[in-house]
Amino acid sequence: MKFVAVTACPTGIAHSQMGAENLEQEAEKRGHDIEVEIQGAMGAENELTADDIAAADAAIIAADTSVNRDRFEDTPLVKGTIKDAVNDVEALMDEAEGAAGGDADTETTVGTDEADDADHDSGSPDARRGGDRSKSLVARLKRLLS
Repeated sequence: MKFVAVTACPTGIAHSQMGAENLEQEAEKRGHDIEVEIQGAMGAENELTADDIAAADAAIIAADTSVNRDRFEDTPLVKGTIKDAVNDVEALMDEAEGAAGGDADTETTVGTDEADDADHDSGSPDARRGGDRSKSLVARLKRLLS
């Protein structure tokens, strides 16, 4: 099978690359081909072409930030978090294999722990994807240097 994937995290420094590497290794272990686009603070790396996406049996988006899904509309899509790609790549790849055998309209979301969901209230005004701004590297550096 042939897959395409996009990994993205808010800072794009380490987790995006780790997730991409895990996806590539798992796909190779299972005998699949995969092209992975990494999105981060510095922009996109290894950008997927329209031909890459058209040739894919399924697409995987492992992201904690917003990823434009319009270009994947005719490809079965599996969504997960970057945490899924880093810590549970086997489940993410299982879902992608299942989606590749299904309809092109299929969009699957890999579940997260209910405990994780309970910690985040999407309705609260201070909730945002990517964690607490006050704990970011830039915020800590500003506090350190001020």
